[in-house]
Amino acid sequence: MSLFNISPEKEKALSERMERLGISENDLRETFIRSSGPGGQKVNKTSSCVHLVHVPSGLFVKCQQSRSQALNRFLARRLLLDRIERIQQGIIQAEKQQREKIKRQKRRRSRRAKEKRLELKHMQSEKKSLRSKTSVPME
Repeated sequence: MSLFNISPEKEKALSERMERLGISENDLRETFIRSSGPGGQKVNKTSSCVHLVHVPSGLFVKCQQSRSQALNRFLARRLLLDRIERIQQGIIQAEKQQREKIKRQKRRRSRRAKEKRLELKHMQSEKKSLRSKTSVPME
């Protein structure tokens, strides 16, 4: 028996994706409200809009893409998983950038880079020595 009135393959893919992201059905709070917009008398009389909340993170989505409540339940879960996945990817990407930055900072300089840096230091010291006051001989 299909829970969302969709194909078993899509339902299986959704459950696998939820497992991969570490989300269970117990983490979700689902409420049904009346839709608005096109759809005529059907949406005005039935509560087919799905409001889905992921309780641990506080993220929520509203889905009223279809006149079918079952299809909206499935679509709302997909939208919520997309949002959670984007957030997790962003965090993972930021952590990876931080690790790479530290790695670059700790990396030893090449011989050529050391020589070039030393050369620049010598040039700077020469400039500074030219700025010193000249001594005027006393008569």
